[in-house]
Amino acid sequence: MPSAASTQRMTARDYLAWEREQPGKHEYHQGEIFAMAGGSPRHNYLSVAAAAELRAAVRGQGCHVLSADQRTAAEAGGRYVYPDAVVVCGAVQTEPEAADVLSNPRIVVEVLSPGTERYDRGEKWESYQRLPSLRDYLLVSQSAVRVEHFGRQEDGSWRYREHGPGGSITLSTGAQLLVDAIYEGAFQLDGE
Repeated sequence: MPSAASTQRMTARDYLAWEREQPGKHEYHQGEIFAMAGGSPRHNYLSVAAAAELRAAVRGQGCHVLSADQRTAAEAGGRYVYPDAVVVCGAVQTEPEAADVLSNPRIVVEVLSPGTERYDRGEKWESYQRLPSLRDYLLVSQSAVRVEHFGRQEDGSWRYREHGPGGSITLSTGAQLLVDAIYEGAFQLDGE
């Protein structure tokens, strides 16, 4: 988990009011606030590349791709996060009384960093799994051409697939993402 911004605990309502006034981003988990560090050039490139490829892949399907600035409820009232990219299909839903907090992500992308990988694979992923709207969770490596895809099955279980160079990811919308397109040029930039 990212490092705590303070030892002071806040209610979810207080956090949301406080966060809107902050120059940087902070995630929230059960009363604790965690500062979000800026990413490396490679991390930021991969975030944008994944979002761009997603936008192209879901064009015409009634979906919206949102950036890493979109606060998302991974657990209503308990965990608020900033995925590296998020897709909503159909109407965008937000939390009651919090029009800036997305509550119905369909696809979530996290670019892995040494400081957050354990969190992205652990507590954050556990929270995401409880979201009824979530169908695809993508973990994008910075150290190799590798995208891990967790796809929700009809019975509610999750199917895991790893995609490397030359790979193609089939999303729940039926859209295809090409792994090489996400990584094109990424390793020309410094990573974490």
